[in-house]
Amino acid sequence: MNAPSATLVVGATGTTGRRVTAGLIAEGRLVKAGGRRATPVEGAPAVRFDWNEPATWGEALAGVDRVYLVPPIGSSDPAEVMLPFLRHARAAGVHRAVLLGSSAIPAGGPAVGQVHEALPGLFDEWAVLRPSWFMQNFTGSTPHARSIREDGAIRTATGDGRVGFVDAADIAAVAVRALTDEQAPDTDLILTGPQTLSYQDVAAIITDVTGRLVVHEQLSFEQLRDRWAAEIPLEFASMLAGLDRAIAEGAEDRTSDTVQRLTGRSPGTLRAFVEREVPCGS
Repeated sequence: MNAPSATLVVGATGTTGRRVTAGLIAEGRLVKAGGRRATPVEGAPAVRFDWNEPATWGEALAGVDRVYLVPPIGSSDPAEVMLPFLRHARAAGVHRAVLLGSSAIPAGGPAVGQVHEALPGLFDEWAVLRPSWFMQNFTGSTPHARSIREDGAIRTATGDGRVGFVDAADIAAVAVRALTDEQAPDTDLILTGPQTLSYQDVAAIITDVTGRLVVHEQLSFEQLRDRWAAEIPLEFASMLAGLDRAIAEGAEDRTSDTVQRLTGRSPGTLRAFVEREVPCGS
């Protein structure tokens, strides 16, 4: 009798990857936890995986029939390394792939959009998760979290534009369904929270919940681009600032029923997230 096949979770200790790993394990699924450092994950054997090191791909894919894909962080051209891996995965027997994309980038668009476009031609069963901005962007060591802690401010070039912020826990719950349901989605899925909010709304919610005044400081596209360019290449900084400008123009002012439809439960609100994750007075 053949051993049950496993799911390779790329980025298994990351924001969505660790939640996907936990969700799969909770359903009794076999998981291989992939990462550059092969960091141990409770309930799943860790395996070394590096997009830029093809020598790590074979062991990571051994005994695997489906994969959860988180693109290499900070890459402006992830297709360069992802597409060779995906062709290798298909040849190794993988038949279902679920890709973490972005609501801001459609199939054929820049960066991960190139991988999105190629996915249906590589696998019989697939899905592209296209979440809106993560609620987790306001916690941990992210730029917004640091500016909230240090300056009591969220700085964006979004103006009064609104975003359907989504909890990574809801993204992971959809990913688990996309990986394990008998019928794969075979489409892309826009993921949002239950409502759209401006960054001014976000600042007001954080202020109300934590008791610490937080304000939204509006920057111009050029000001935000230059702030980013002090830390990352100008081309990438321009792309990130451009996403803020698109929000200002209404590109993210939408909600979807995807979380409810695929998981059977309503997506979490930003207020509930802040109450759970952001310490009072922080």
